[in-house]
Amino acid sequence: MAVKIILLVAFFSVMIGIGFYHRRQASDVDGFVLGGRGAGPWLTAFAYGTSYFSAVVFVGYAGQFGWKYGIAATWAGIGNALLGSLLAWVVLGRRTRVMTQHLGSKTMPDFFEKRFGNRSLKIGASIITFVFLIPYTASLYNGLSRLFGMAFSIDYSICVIAMAVLTGIYVIAGGYMATAVNDFIQGIVMLFGISAVIIAVLKSKGGFMASLNGLASVHDPAVSDVPGVFNSFFGPDPLNLLGVVILTSLGTWGLPQMVQKFYAIKSEKAIRPGTVISTVFAFVVAGGCYFLGGFGRLFSDKVDIKAGGFDSIIPTMLSGLPDILIALVVILVLSASMSTLSSLVLTSSSTITLDLVNGGKKKMKEKSQVLLMRILIVVFIAISVIIAIVQYTSGVTFIAQLMGISWGALAGAFLAPFLYGLFWKRTTVAACWVNFIFATAFMLGNMFIKDAYPLLLQSPINAGAFCMVAGLGIVPLVSVFTPRPKENVLKEVFAPFLKERVTDNTKNEFSKNVKRGKNG
Repeated sequence: MAVKIILLVAFFSVMIGIGFYHRRQASDVDGFVLGGRGAGPWLTAFAYGTSYFSAVVFVGYAGQFGWKYGIAATWAGIGNALLGSLLAWVVLGRRTRVMTQHLGSKTMPDFFEKRFGNRSLKIGASIITFVFLIPYTASLYNGLSRLFGMAFSIDYSICVIAMAVLTGIYVIAGGYMATAVNDFIQGIVMLFGISAVIIAVLKSKGGFMASLNGLASVHDPAVSDVPGVFNSFFGPDPLNLLGVVILTSLGTWGLPQMVQKFYAIKSEKAIRPGTVISTVFAFVVAGGCYFLGGFGRLFSDKVDIKAGGFDSIIPTMLSGLPDILIALVVILVLSASMSTLSSLVLTSSSTITLDLVNGGKKKMKEKSQVLLMRILIVVFIAISVIIAIVQYTSGVTFIAQLMGISWGALAGAFLAPFLYGLFWKRTTVAACWVNFIFATAFMLGNMFIKDAYPLLLQSPINAGAFCMVAGLGIVPLVSVFTPRPKENVLKEVFAPFLKERVTDNTKNEFSKNVKRGKNG
């Protein structure tokens, strides 16, 4: 117990110390929200990765999907690395950084207004962001509290409040840069922590091969009659597993707190190393989490799904580890959850302040905007704490359900309009609105009347994945049948890329003429 407490005190002291160290860089709006757009590739990549993976993944998703799909759940982690990290950075990274800096946009709703020349889009996107980030924020606490309860026998409410207060202190004090530096430290903890935990858990079952053989002997007729299905390549239910891969991987392309990391990166040159770092991080952390969860059924004699839900699987797997490793796990999940929480509340507060309150005719002073964002961080954290406690006491304990609805609505609403808006001039305001309404209505319907949906789409995971994929067809289809955007707006928005093209063509022409002797 002494070791656990010492590690926790040291961890919290470092986090808060970093927050106050960076308070000077958080004195204006650009510094507080984006760190002055000065974060290098390492800080940005780790900020992206730690915002991506939280207790929701480590405890909720890894436990639930590892139990359902066995070792095949690792595909979700591989998808997170290749589609959610590598491809997201390659496709969105540079383009987002260049266009948002050119337009001067600091948030995703602000991007929609300046890209399409339409203020109503910003208001709509702000409301969607605020409404659906709150349940996601609330879902972060649940998995953490289970591990704290296992390690310290501390009441759930105390765990939730302590984590919220400590995260709030360093975010309020240091803004984006404090969050990014803390994310880097927390990311290192996550990398080493997940590796150590996997080795220890498999060792407790006789090693990797013995664990695989043990998984092959598990038989659950309620899932499949095929022997050895839980250690097979695609598991017992490949179609639903694909839904998990799409939601948890493609979703990052449309989540405001994820895309905003590209706004803040220091330079275009930082994109390439950031891509490599982020992808490796995702392979280790996400791949490791789902891989670990895949062996959950080896502990079926200790897990009571009916009593504790899927969220009890990972804590049960870890309960037999030595104290020093349990302490490491607690720090690992604290790191994952606090980094994601800090990113979410910073995104929520900046969206409300910059896009709603300061979006009118009367502009607030710089210091007033920063003060309001700090106040709103407190408000958002308080709301999420209340929801988390009420949700827990009412018996709704499945982390994945809350996160699935939030991710589905946010990424379903924003992914296609944002992606097409970056690359395709023909994208229209009407197409954005249709997609916003479709995704939010579909996910709300899944929450309240899911029995009316086809069986495959009754799961919030599959419903969210469907919204994302459907949006990729809805936006171009509606754009083709609605009025073209104004040419003067497009020229201004795409000016940096037009200049690049002219410059490249000029260089090529000059090189050809030099070879022909026409340029002297």
